Amino acid sequence: MKYARLTKEQFEELHKEFINFLATQSITADEWADIKVNKPEVAEQELDVFSDLVWEGVLTKVNYLEHISPQQMHLFHLKENEMELIAIKIKNETTDLTTSEGFDWFRNNLLSDDVELLTAKKTYTEDKALDKFKLIQQGGVITKGDLYRYFENLIKK
Repeated sequence: MKYARLTKEQFEELHKEFINFLATQSITADEWADIKVNKPEVAEQELDVFSDLVWEGVLTKVNYLEHISPQQMHLFHLKENEMELIAIKIKNETTDLTTSEGFDWFRNNLLSDDVELLTAKKTYTEDKALDKFKLIQQGGVITKGDLYRYFENLIKK
């Protein structure tokens, strides 16, 4: 397995897609029921293969990730050949960006010395999808990139 197995909730959400996946392998509903009971290791393998296929599809479409912790914000733009990062660090340790109060403080003090903005670029390894997946595993959340674009415009000014 290259990525991670989907959760029970994700499998339930993708129930129709999983049925289609089994159908592409000529596995009927009755055969699947039999496999789950009599060949659980084969069932596990099918779940893993399907999970990897779903992750591959998702990862090829991801363009932005965000990871926000109490004192830091990492905003990623996942481009074709490299990833760009806008990193924001709050030096005021009483501020927590994960709360609405902390985020309000951040908005009001964006240009103060208590806020540090950094940018970086990094080329992907030979496995771009796995690079993206690792960022998600570390807490990155897939977004539409609104925060990234806001700060990108702010930095350019």
